This record gives sequence, structure tokens and C-alpha cells, in this order.
Amino acid sequence: MIQAKLISTEELKRYGKIDNFADKAKSLLGHQKENWSLCGKNYSDLNNVEVKSFDFDNFSVKVQFNPGRIVSSSAKVDSKSIAERKCFLCPANLPDEQKAILFNSSYAILVNPFPIFHEHFTLPRIDHLQQNIIDNFESMLDYSKELGKYYTVFYNGPKCGASAPDHMHYQAGNKGFMPIDTEYKSIISKSGTVVFEENNLTIYSVENYLRRFLSIESTSRERIIVFFEKFFSIYEKISHEEEPMMNIISSYEEGKWRVIIFPRQKHRPSQYFSEGDGKILLSPASVDLGGVCITPREEDFKKITADDIIDIYRQVGATKEYFEYFIKEIMS
Repeated sequence: MIQAKLISTEELKRYGKIDNFADKAKSLLGHQKENWSLCGKNYSDLNNVEVKSFDFDNFSVKVQFNPGRIVSSSAKVDSKSIAERKCFLCPANLPDEQKAILFNSSYAILVNPFPIFHEHFTLPRIDHLQQNIIDNFESMLDYSKELGKYYTVFYNGPKCGASAPDHMHYQAGNKGFMPIDTEYKSIISKSGTVVFEENNLTIYSVENYLRRFLSIESTSRERIIVFFEKFFSIYEKISHEEEPMMNIISSYEEGKWRVIIFPRQKHRPSQYFSEGDGKILLSPASVDLGGVCITPREEDFKKITADDIIDIYRQVGATKEYFEYFIKEIMS
């Protein structure tokens, strides 16, 4: 079925370069904006989104008012709701106008029609398999390398912001859009702790960023995979979920991967479920943890404060005890 959705090389050439997957993705976006009215409108509407910024110690957090993300932010991801709807990432259920690029025979590159980024892609498996990072992590590194010319790749766990937890997928968007892309080196130099360093592999931990994270840096794909499997095994020991809760942001520059892992303790903060003035419809996922909080309701955008952001990050992020356990086990 995916064959019917694939865009031809000749068609892609009309919209730009096709020298590599990053160029092909950019050309695909041009095609979809021109030939898919819903897609074109939603990307045009991004020019009107409002953004405000909160400054903290050595870093910032942006808040974006983006009404187009209401479906994703409010998505019901319980088993009953998932079972009652068609999977919108399966090739058979894609809109007629949506086209794809085949990637590594098992995955695809699609333009996300409900964007946060000015260039926003969904990267699903072709077959219908559960969102599951441990069995698919290698593909995230491959996407990061092949799209690294322009884009950062990210993963939302099945209970960490994924609106399609029943179908394995990543997303990608413009490098530099999330503050963590540009702040990372500064944060590491000022607040990072080297947890492990050996044979072209460096692991950092960061606690003073409102949300705790581990990062992996290496030019070796194999060494990153081995460490991630160790991390996952450690995390699994103290998790009672089918998959330990996490978000991951991965990039590739100058021959090196950088994989940032945000362990989680909660899917959505209490504000999400509150009524009246206390309600803020914000369901944190990778982009939010990367420093751009998405509010699809204007009232939430207007009233959210720096204290709200601190509290929301505190609720959903790993606790100090969790994080210290990771570090201790990783160093052992």
C-alpha cells in the first residue's frame, strides 16, 4: 500500500534538490504545501502564531499559541479510544493528497499537516507496530544522520506526548527552532556533569535546566546503541510502564550524534485536568521539553507564567531520586 503513496523522483525535482534525504524532505514539503490545501493553509497559518519567551538562568523557554495543535494536545490515548479510531499513520488511512518518501525500506518521511515547526515531518514505520523505542532506536540514529543537514529528530514515548502510541514513529523539525538546539553547549559547559567518558563516547547529566536530562555524544553509532540499551535496562528496572517514560531529541552534526534523553514520571501535569481558571491545556512532549511549550488555547497562552512552566516541568520530569539512581547505575 505504501507504494501508492510514494512521490516520484520526477515530481520531487520540480520542488528542489534531491541529492540526499534532507533535500528530498524539503522538496516534499514544497510539493505538499502547493498540492494539499489543508497542508498549505496550516503552514501559512504558522506566520500568525504568537510566541512569548521567559528567561531563566542562562536559558529561555518559549510559549507558542498554536490553535492548529488542539487535536494533538487533547488527543485521547487510552486503549479504548485508540481501538475505536483508524490509525492515521498507516498508509491505507493517509489522506489522498498526502505523499511519502520511502526511508530504509521500513520507514517513510511524511509532511506533518498540523505543524509546530515551519518545516515539520512525521517519520512512521510502514507497518503498524506499537510505539517502542528499544526495538527501533537504530532507525532514530539513521534518520538523525540522513536529515541532519537541516533537521532535528525527536521521539515521544507512548505516554509522553505521542498522539499515535499505537504506531511507531518519530518526528523532525528545523534545527535551531527549539532553544535546546542552540543552548545545549552553554548548558553543558555551565551545568553539565560528565558521567562517563571513554573511547569516543561521552555521557553528560544535567539537572539545572528545569528538566533533568542525559545526553550521549559520539561519532560511533554502535557505541551509542550499546549505551542506550544499558540506559533502557536500568530505567526498566524502576519503571512500571510497558515502556519507561521518556522523550528523546537527536541530532547529527560534523560527523557526531547528540542524543538527549528526558526521563519522565508523568504524562500530563495537574493543570491539564483542572477546571476553570486553573486549567492549562499543555501536554508536554519533546518540543515542550526542548524549550517550546505549545498552547493551543489563547487563554492559556495569555495567562501562563514562568512559575507555571517551572511547576509543569517539575511534575512531568524525572525526580531527583530517579535521576540520581540512573547516574549511580550508569557509573557502576
